Amino acid sequence: MSVKFQVVIDCKDPARMTRFWAAALGYEIAPPPAGFANWDEYWRDVGVPEDELGAGPDRLVDPSGSGPGIWFQVVAESKTVKNRIHIDIAAGGGRSTPLEVRRQRVEAEAERLSGLGGRRLRELFEEGIDHYAVAMLDPEGNEFDIN
Repeated sequence: MSVKFQVVIDCKDPARMTRFWAAALGYEIAPPPAGFANWDEYWRDVGVPEDELGAGPDRLVDPSGSGPGIWFQVVAESKTVKNRIHIDIAAGGGRSTPLEVRRQRVEAEAERLSGLGGRRLRELFEEGIDHYAVAMLDPEGNEFDIN
């Protein structure tokens, strides 16, 4: 039996991360629980301390309902080491799409996400291998790939 889960990403600025990843993934900002004007109001009601709250939206949902929710949790420390898990954004169209078309699509998405605050790290391509991707960083330095 499968289980429901959400992805939690530690960060300093949940509102910024929420905006970036909503645009990157086509997700929507999650509405607060019924009876609350926003998520911070909800978490205050639960008893979460002020220094653990963000200012603004901190959750995303897949509008189709098929993908996991994403919560951007406020933490005091900055990212210091490479991620042990990362997100791959499938923008190229898969192996049934010619490699040059995939490359163009990946590059267009990398350019779009760079304009939203992402930062390009490197091209992931080796001659003779039917794969093209770009490694990037989100606004707080978390690695992700576009392929």
